[in-house]
Amino acid sequence: MTDRHLASLARAAGIMVRWRDAFGNQRTVSPETQRALLASLGLPAATTNQIREARAALAQDAQRSGLAPLITAEVGKPIVLPAGTAGSRHYRLECEDGSRIDGILPDDTAGAIPPVEICGYHRLSLGDTTATLAVAPARSFSVRDALGHERAWGLAAQLYSLRQARDGGIGDYGALAALVRAISPAADAVVVSPVHALFANDVTRFSPYAPSNRLFLNILHIDIDALCAQCGVAIDDAAENALRDGDQAPIIDWPAIAARRLVLLRKAFEAMCLSGLLVADTPIGRDFLAFRQERGRPLERHAAFEAIQADMLRADPTRWFWRTWPAGLDDPDSPDVSAFIRDAAHDVAFHAFLQWRADKDLAAAQTAAKDAGMGLGLIADLAIGTDPSGSYAWGHQADTLPGLSVGAPPDLFNPLGQDWGLATFSPHALRNQGFAPFVNLLRAVMRHAGGMRIDHVLGLKRLWLVPHGASSGDGAYLGYPLEDLLRLVALESWRHRTVVIGEDLGTVPAGFRTTLRNAGVLGTRVLWFERQGKGFVPARQWPLATVATSTTHDLPTIAGWWAGRDIEWRTNLALLGPHETHETLQADRIADRSALWQNLCDAGTATGAMPAPNDPAPVLGAIAAFIGATRSALAILPLEDILGLIEQPNLPGTTDTHPNWRRRLPLAVEHLMQDPTVKSRISALVGARRRP
Repeated sequence: MTDRHLASLARAAGIMVRWRDAFGNQRTVSPETQRALLASLGLPAATTNQIREARAALAQDAQRSGLAPLITAEVGKPIVLPAGTAGSRHYRLECEDGSRIDGILPDDTAGAIPPVEICGYHRLSLGDTTATLAVAPARSFSVRDALGHERAWGLAAQLYSLRQARDGGIGDYGALAALVRAISPAADAVVVSPVHALFANDVTRFSPYAPSNRLFLNILHIDIDALCAQCGVAIDDAAENALRDGDQAPIIDWPAIAARRLVLLRKAFEAMCLSGLLVADTPIGRDFLAFRQERGRPLERHAAFEAIQADMLRADPTRWFWRTWPAGLDDPDSPDVSAFIRDAAHDVAFHAFLQWRADKDLAAAQTAAKDAGMGLGLIADLAIGTDPSGSYAWGHQADTLPGLSVGAPPDLFNPLGQDWGLATFSPHALRNQGFAPFVNLLRAVMRHAGGMRIDHVLGLKRLWLVPHGASSGDGAYLGYPLEDLLRLVALESWRHRTVVIGEDLGTVPAGFRTTLRNAGVLGTRVLWFERQGKGFVPARQWPLATVATSTTHDLPTIAGWWAGRDIEWRTNLALLGPHETHETLQADRIADRSALWQNLCDAGTATGAMPAPNDPAPVLGAIAAFIGATRSALAILPLEDILGLIEQPNLPGTTDTHPNWRRRLPLAVEHLMQDPTVKSRISALVGARRRP
């Protein structure tokens, strides 16, 4: 068979064989990449026979009779069942509220159930087959639904960067609670960097966007002081010194800090066990047991993974990846794993305990925000994927795509493309499992949040997947069931009263932003990208259904952009694109600074002559007011820009050559609102926000 037959198979499997890049060029995916993606989908296509067999398998799957495990629908609209649905024409719908609807399908190939006016997860029976019918609202929960208006504002914080006295050199959930109390009730929200579970046994991997498991939390952010006070553990002099060690350091030493914190966490757990606080007949013990029961099998698998990995690393430090573990332990359903859990029940309980405590701390931070009068409170960040060596990939192997990494094709800010090294859901597995992995993820992230930011929301429609070993530009887009996923997002957002934000930056498909807007998902508008010809878009022309912000964690801060610090970093680390030079970028930045200053003056947030590159103070105040003046429903200013920091949290394309995810804020959270410069910039934002 020819490449034409291969391409036909790839398209049938949801692979975009042809696509248009950020520069407007039509591109075609190589046969090698097509075969790699097909193999990951369980459709090997290395030979003519394999291509023929894969086509037959897809055709058979498409013609399979019976209902899918879960069908989505929109409230008030007819529910069209998939073509080929077989069985009785009589159907029964048992709704969440206890009501029942009986009916008869029209006598055609794809029957349609009349509109259902009750949102929720209902049980649909058709003959001998049943399915879940997820009836969603027309759109997600909105800022107006939450606050009664659409002029909200807030701050963005990298949790690890927050500073408090005796914090041991890293921000924690206690510091987050202190932050929301400091800025409440004036602010509506705090956008927080991802708090997904990382690796308790390998703290060299500390990127919040490369988690081990998105269903659970980063235990290194547990409030140590609060935990020790609750369990009655006295912090000795050595531990006290450890907590104070690194408090003033501008850069986080993750391995050293994690080692100290884990010692204290284990000490607190053992003390609670010895004192009987965790037994089932105490209030704390009942709460811990209820948490384990509520979070169920996923929690036990995550805790087991942590215990097994610790055991493996003690014996052999190179066995950090579960695929290198002995046969049996690499399979969470094996008798070997069950035996390990029985034998190491105490260690497994320790890791479940850490998740329980992290959950309590995060809930306390959201409660503090709401009690202080904050309208939304915490806005959680949902990372786009997980580390393939982590607990989710181990515990849910049928959910994920092996041999592929999530990334992004070359674009204007990353001309070399990106490979994030992350595993992601298989779209076929999502459908076959009734979207349970996706729904469970939404519920975990919305659990203690008034808002949720979906990182790289483009992944709800398509993901750029790079075969392991290939360059980031040699990937391909794989399609996902956008309509189904957006309906589930809307349904869960109303059930949790959580506003949804989509990070829709990069190579955006035509019409995608309109689809997001219609679904009630706020888009993201970043100052550096809002261009109009050679200038910048005026504040009053920014779209309403968006979040306005000066920058993101992956982009230059205001002070850094104004000084050209990002250009220096990219030049020194050889991150320039094939048609970029240091000189041309500097020349472009000079023109951009002038255009931006003119836009700020036109908006009335700046006056006078343009400041020099080494004088960002007037620009910081002017941009704070400009972001506040936009029409966007939610205006967000990162703490780095409130404090005027020159360095950005993360530089894409780097690992050890730039201190990613390690920079700490220079000011303690409890002192933020006492700083005159901080107060001035926040006042500029709020003043502009309050003007009609």
